[in-house]
Formats: sequence, C-alpha cells, structure tokens
Amino acid sequence: MPDHADRVRRSSLTVDSAFARFVEAEVLPGTAIDPDRLWAGFASLVERFSPLIAEALSERDRLQAALDAYHRSGQGRSGASALPFLREIGYLVPEPAPFSVETSGVDDEIARIAGPQLVVPGSNARYALNAANARWGSLYDAFYGTDAVSETDFPRNPGPGLDPKRAAEVVRRGTLLLDECFPLETGSHADLKRYSVRNGGLVLEGASQTALRDPSHLAGHIGDAADPASILLKRNGLHVHLQFDRTHPVGRNAASGLSDIVLESAVSTIFDCEDSVAAVDAADKIAIYRNWLGLMRETLTARFEKNGRALDRRLSGPRRYIAPDGGELVLPGRSLLLVRHVGHHMFTDAVLGPDGAPVPEGLLDAVVTVLAALHDRASRRNSREGSIYVVKPKMHGPAEVALSVDIMGAVEQMLDLPPETIKLGIMDEERRTSANLAACIAAARKRVVFINTGFLDRTGDEIHSAMHLGPVVAKEAMRQADWIGAYEQRNVAIGLACGLSGRGQIGKGMWAAPDRMAAMLAEKIGHPRSGASTAWVPSPTAATLHALHYLSVSVADRQQALAGAVPAPLEMLLTPPMLDNAKPSEAAIARELDRNVQSILGYVVRWVDMGIGCSKVPDIDDVGLMEDRATLRISSQFLANWLLHGLIDRDAVLDSLRRVMRLVMRQNQADPDYRDLDTSEDGPAFRAACDLIFEGAETSGGYTEPALHRWRAATKRRMAAAA
Repeated sequence: MPDHADRVRRSSLTVDSAFARFVEAEVLPGTAIDPDRLWAGFASLVERFSPLIAEALSERDRLQAALDAYHRSGQGRSGASALPFLREIGYLVPEPAPFSVETSGVDDEIARIAGPQLVVPGSNARYALNAANARWGSLYDAFYGTDAVSETDFPRNPGPGLDPKRAAEVVRRGTLLLDECFPLETGSHADLKRYSVRNGGLVLEGASQTALRDPSHLAGHIGDAADPASILLKRNGLHVHLQFDRTHPVGRNAASGLSDIVLESAVSTIFDCEDSVAAVDAADKIAIYRNWLGLMRETLTARFEKNGRALDRRLSGPRRYIAPDGGELVLPGRSLLLVRHVGHHMFTDAVLGPDGAPVPEGLLDAVVTVLAALHDRASRRNSREGSIYVVKPKMHGPAEVALSVDIMGAVEQMLDLPPETIKLGIMDEERRTSANLAACIAAARKRVVFINTGFLDRTGDEIHSAMHLGPVVAKEAMRQADWIGAYEQRNVAIGLACGLSGRGQIGKGMWAAPDRMAAMLAEKIGHPRSGASTAWVPSPTAATLHALHYLSVSVADRQQALAGAVPAPLEMLLTPPMLDNAKPSEAAIARELDRNVQSILGYVVRWVDMGIGCSKVPDIDDVGLMEDRATLRISSQFLANWLLHGLIDRDAVLDSLRRVMRLVMRQNQADPDYRDLDTSEDGPAFRAACDLIFEGAETSGGYTEPALHRWRAATKRRMAAAA
C-alpha cells in the first residue's frame, strides 16, 4: 500500500499534496474550472472506469492463457490453422462493414500535410522545446553536421569555421534538391545570380532570364520584391525557405547570395508521457505535466549553455511572408503537438481511489493533459482547429479502443468541451490490434486521426503471444519474417480503405540510429513510397533530412495509386516467426545472448539509476541507438523466450550479465551522472535486468513497466534516504 503521508483529501480521492497544489495553482487558473468540480468529476471517472479497465486487463490475461494452452499443445504454427481457434476464443472479431472515418476539425498538419514526426520525452523541457521548434530546419546544417555528406570524401577541418570543400559539397547537394523539386524552364539553380519577385511570379536571372517550370511553386517572399531576403517555395504541401545573405560565409561564395535552404521539417511532434519517460511517482508526473502545460500556455523555457554563454530557449513564433498576391502569408513556427498517454495497464499512486488503491494512470493523463490543453483552445496557437490530439498506446483490440473513446467522451463532458474535441491516435503495436485493425478504427471512427506501425513493441507482443509455442527466430531475422511485411502493408491498405487519407495520419516507425543519416536517407524514403503520410525520426536534424523524402515523393499521389489495394492475408500476419528446426550454432546463440543482454543493461542503468526514459545508448558494437521501453520489451521478451525453450539457461544469462556489465560501465564512464552497476549484483539496475529476463515469460503482456517501476522507486527511496 502506498504511503499516505503528505496527502490531502479531494472528493472521495486521496491525492499527493504536491500534485494537488500543482493542479489547483498552476493548471486550473484560466480554465474556468472550479477545483471542487474538477476533483468530483475525476472521482466519478475513477468510479466509472476503474472496473471497466480491470475487466479489459482481465480479458487480456484470459486470451493469453488460452493462447498459451493452445501453443503448449503444439498448435498454431501457421496463421491459417489458427484462424478458427482465434475466432472461437474472441481474439478475432468480425470485420466491420465498409465504412469511412468521420473525424472532423482536424488540422492540416495531421490531415493533409505529409512529413516527418518527432517523439520527444515529456520529462525534458529543453528537448520538448527543440522538438516543438523543429518545424523548420537548416538543410545546410543537417548536411554539414552529419554523415549525410561523406566524412571520408569531404572531411571537416578540426578548427573553427567552415571547411570550404565540405561546404561546397553541401551547397551542391542543396542545388540538387532545388533542381529536382523546383526545376527551372532552362538551366540550374546553381547558375542563378538573382531571385526576384515581379507581378506575383518568380523572376530568375542567370546568363539569361528564366522561370520556374511550375510557377505555382512560389509561395511568398520576405523583404524587397526586387531583392528579397528570402524566397518561399512549396511542393507536396511542404515549404522550402531560401535565405539570401551575401555577407554570410556561404552566401558570399554563391552567385545568387543563397546562404541557406531551410526546410519545413517536423510537421508534427508527439509529446510523450509513456515509453520515453521514467515516471514512477507524483513528482515525476508533475514534471511531465508542467512541461506540457508550459507548451500549451507558451510559457515553457529552458536554460542551456552554448559557447560559454547561458541562453534561454523558448517556443518559436509564426513566420510571416508576402504572398504572391501581395497579401500576408502566416505559417506556423512550430510543430503541431500531440500528447501520448500511458496504456490502460498503468496505475499511479499520485492519486488513490476510494479503496486506497492507485488509480488508472491513463485517467490521470486524460484529465490533466486535456485540462492543460484548454489554455491552447483559447489561443489556438497549437491547434488552429481547437482540437486536442491524444495518442493512446498499448490497446489490445477494438473493445479497448472503444473504452478509450468512452473515456475521452466522459472527459469532454466533465470539462464542458464539445463532443469529439479530443482526437485519438491508435498505436498499432499490439498483435490483437493489428489483427482487428479495421474494427479498431471503426470503434473510433469519429475521433481517429492516426494509426502507425512500430517494429519494436509489435515484435515484443508477437514474441509474448507465441511465448509457449517454441523458440522464435533471432531478433534481426524478425525483420525478414512474413508477418512483418504483412503488418506494414496491411496498416496502410486498411487505413486507406477506412478513409484516413485526407483526414488523418498513416504512420511508420522510428529510425533508431541518429548518427547514421546517410543510411536513413537511403532507406527511409520507402515510408512515403509505401503510402504512409508520416514516420518517426530521432532528432530535429533527422526530421530535416527525412523531409527531403516527402518533397521528392507525393504521398497524396501514392495513396491514390494504392487506393483499393487488398490487405495482405490475415493468416500471413498471424503466422508466428518460429525457429522450428533451424537451431543456431552455440556461437550464434552466445552472440545473440550478449547482444540482447547489452541492450537491456545499457538502457536499464539509465532508467533505473538516472531516471532517463529515452537516450542514445551504445549497442554492443558502440553504435548509438535511440532506446526507449519498446527496445527493452523486445530484448527482454526475446531472451525470456529462448530461456523458456532451453536455447539458453539461467547460468548463461547470469554469466552474460556479469561480463556485459563491465562493457556498459566502460561505455558510460564519461557521463558524470552515471553510477556503476553494483558489481555485487545487488544493485537495482542489475536486479531489474534479471527480473525483465527471468520473469518475462509470465509478465502480463510482456511489459517492462513492473520491473522498471519497482527498481526505480527503490532507487529513489535510497537516494532520498542518503540525502
């Protein structure tokens, strides 16, 4: 039972006193919501929905128990053979009759503009501001500062200032973009000496005068039309800002004075309260909610040091241009923000119910984040439509989607919001949601604005669902499994069939290697080509580079071409990725063990010891990968599966943990906040890693939160006692 010290009574609830003060003194003012009314309304939500959430979680366990028994009998190795059983137990529901989503009041950034999407940990104010301001990014900086331009062919001088050869290559690459996306009637942008605007059109002067092949690409300018400081172009819904400065180190070497190309980049950003944060108590939740409130009220700042100077970061303002017709064109200066809540399976002791038990954390997320978003509904700086965008993860099937819809409706009533103000993003990351995706969308047809795919969480649930069937293939081999291809194709095909095009986003997963931008440029263009209107990227710089793909590929055209595509067979989606008789060699098993152990330890030590829910974690080859709980889920479930089926044993796992622990220490030794894993094996991070592996087969859903929260809370208690 949670400690009742320093708590206050609110309606029938017992609330952490600091949390109550935060809500009443910081969130409520300016909303016209009375504190007594708020707490009474929240108490009613807890009373109404706690039993329904408990029933949903019980249904998950019932279905998993049925799957486990079925798989222990040796059945279910093919999706075709499993279909009758899955329908019989209610795992599969009937396909809905053809329908089209009815969501209205959706901002263009969600409904019509295809482009990159960031996911940012809500616990870090500076990162949140960087992500919100990543709507615009310098292409020249993105090329110059990453391996998108080869470091081998164009190395940088170690000293200050631009390396001339590398800078010239950056400019050449920028010119290629302009020539591809904004071609001239004759010649190349490299040949131009002046850009000017005359009679609402773009006049381009080089050896001779030319013009854009498509005059509609001109969207506006800044400054004197005859000699503008900036030209704004537009293609596929995205804007490209050409900046001119003949005194700039780059601009003075360009005949036209072009000093930078700034791309509209992260069109939308998910502010995350879930997988990328470490939030185990009221203090952690306050910190996250306070950052969200600051974004909604436009008051959030973050102080940081650059070149020895203290600077404050704030939200960017709108960008103003002169339109071709002479009127004013105002564009958003920042990314449209969505907020991701926790799943139905999470509970928090920040508030205790009438029975003294922690309340469903998703209910708290729903009330506090929507309450904070009321401030934006007054200003319309985030959502010009006045909508509130909630991404809900870890939903298992259409009944749980319907439950989320009902919760949103109740929150709207509680806060006097018009019906369907709160929009819903459905994370297609659980197997039962993938298998019933059309029914899930139908359950939210008036609210849904987002579906996506994600390899890591979806694979974690795939392994857990088939835990007792046998050993699964190695993690990298998962990417070539038939079910993954079916999953990715079905997500787009079903989303289009349900009418999401022009009303919401069809998304793809994260590029996890932030230092490998050349590889990202080569591979991630497959996402817009697949018909997806957005995909996740790990940084603002990656968003700028990924924006090149949406400038090159018209997602609207791809979606039109794919309209009517038949989804991949359901039996392909439901065929588990089993190892069968192809047992790896002992050496291959040992490598796979160490690789996954390192992934777990490298992440857990930061989560448990440092309270960092998402960061760039070196893998076993010292390649930095963006890791969050989804990464941990797949690694721990994979090892739990191989342990259950005898490919590895407890002693081998412990031996690997002890050896890899030393590698993790070395990889983190330069971080001043890092504390070594306890070599006695009594340290909370080491024990958390053990629990994740050794208890993974029996943990409900294969989720990592029980172990992480238990050991992070223990660490915080130890730190408080030491202080």
